[in-house]
Amino acid sequence: MTDKRGYAAGDLDMTLQMGGLRCADGSYLTVLPRACVDSVGVPYEITLELRRDGAPYGMVGERCGWLLPRLAAGMRAARADGDGAWADPDDRFPEDAPDAELFAFRYRSRRRVVGGGELRCQVRTLPLWTPADAPAAIGRWRLTRRAVVEAWGHDGVGLRAVLTSGELAEFIAGLVVEAEGCLGMAQSGSGIRNGGTDRPPGR
Repeated sequence: MTDKRGYAAGDLDMTLQMGGLRCADGSYLTVLPRACVDSVGVPYEITLELRRDGAPYGMVGERCGWLLPRLAAGMRAARADGDGAWADPDDRFPEDAPDAELFAFRYRSRRRVVGGGELRCQVRTLPLWTPADAPAAIGRWRLTRRAVVEAWGHDGVGLRAVLTSGELAEFIAGLVVEAEGCLGMAQSGSGIRNGGTDRPPGR
């Protein structure tokens, strides 16, 4: 069964695994933070490597380490906010507007040529069928909010995963931890969650 946006019921049954996402087509998208290094080999920022079923898929988000902890903090705050319109924490996201884009990481070469991969996330309001929980009861449709994570590789093939707020928060938090490990900050207490690379790119 497919809704008016083209989402089949099975698309909502995503499996979240450490470091990546099980996508709607059954493939596994791995997102690996990789350190950007300066001329003497010292790591100073983060790029994200994408892999599909273990094979290279793309490189995106050059110098995105400063943004990851902001995304993680925004997800925590949104899920903890019980005063909004969404009673279920798994429906709560930082942006309240329909079809809001939470992030978009792209590949950009030194010549500013776009290509080689993309990873983006939009919040969408979707109808979800809830089966009856008793023989005499009637099932019903209810509105939910979900994060639609889409990725494209250098070959132009796209992947999609649909996540709850909790699943997306866990995924982003995992990226923050891995990014800190790449930068050698996890033990020093100066990680990107505490401002180690807490600056916009290019500064």
